[in-house]
Amino acid sequence: MRSSAPDSLWAVILAGGVGSRFWPVSRPSRPKQLLPLASKQALIADTVNRITDLVPLARVRILAGESLAAPLLNALPHLSRDNLFIEPQARGTAPVLVWAAFQITRTDPDAIMISLHADHVIEPASAFLSLLAEVAQLSKVERRLFTIGARPNRPETGYGYIKPGVSITDTPATFAVDGFIEKPDRETAERYLREGYLWNTGIFVWPAALLLEEIERHTPEIAALLPLLAEGRTSEFFAGVPQLTIDVGLLERSPRVAVAPATFDWDDVGAWDAVARTRDADARGNVVVGAGHAVDSDNCIVWGEEGDVVVFGGQDLVVVRSGGVTMVMPRSRAAELKTLLAALPPDVVAREEGDR
Repeated sequence: MRSSAPDSLWAVILAGGVGSRFWPVSRPSRPKQLLPLASKQALIADTVNRITDLVPLARVRILAGESLAAPLLNALPHLSRDNLFIEPQARGTAPVLVWAAFQITRTDPDAIMISLHADHVIEPASAFLSLLAEVAQLSKVERRLFTIGARPNRPETGYGYIKPGVSITDTPATFAVDGFIEKPDRETAERYLREGYLWNTGIFVWPAALLLEEIERHTPEIAALLPLLAEGRTSEFFAGVPQLTIDVGLLERSPRVAVAPATFDWDDVGAWDAVARTRDADARGNVVVGAGHAVDSDNCIVWGEEGDVVVFGGQDLVVVRSGGVTMVMPRSRAAELKTLLAALPPDVVAREEGDR
């Protein structure tokens, strides 16, 4: 696998989210990326183990805040503190990826940087790694910022979309980007599905130096503060930059952005109902994790971390027991979890494991 990829290949993994969409299992000290949502190990462990078949562990960096450093290293005992880039404060994906690129180019000026999220589910890994290797080489030759776009299999309203433009290469298939579109309504998502739009996975491949060049050309609100990084004043850089995503801050502005359609299945496990896509179900469609039991029930998700959780005669439910909290909701309302959290007492929402 590594023989087809550039020698100076690096991977950065965005792992700084708080993970409220899987409450009550996810908490500030154990966000979504630290949960076993797709296998028996944490999503971040799946992500690291997958990419290290292509990128040596010494060139893998995890981006997160100080509060997650210890939990991440506990979940990844084969990593060291050297594998972490600790951001002083969360300011969005644009500042942290610029900072990561700056740090990496100081060590390796020719670095090709793969940017991943810590909480994606990807199958098969072999197709994923082959595509990344090909696109990494292409990004070096074509001097483009590449994003990976997944082919939709449903009219998803929770994802952003990419409109592919003119063809760039046939092998691998790549296209210029005609536009990025934020989360559409149902009718628009159905049209995008018919018209060949791609889901925006947030997986990127680019020469790290090119990213910095394009930031200087198209993102003045960050470019003006790059001298702070050169002077080692990282905390001042993060204090001064605006909250900004890399999509809005650069990819929607740069003419050097291209997309490669995914050759693998992708899921970002965005809400509780996604567990039914990432875990095996029984003959009646129930997915049970931990100490759970679904009896005479259909299409339920049962997650038990404290004692036994029993669902009898349930239909299309999510039933979760964790951290002293029991939550029951229809699967159809899983995407509305933030509405639920806003209506609950703050002490219930913020309760950590062990609190009672």
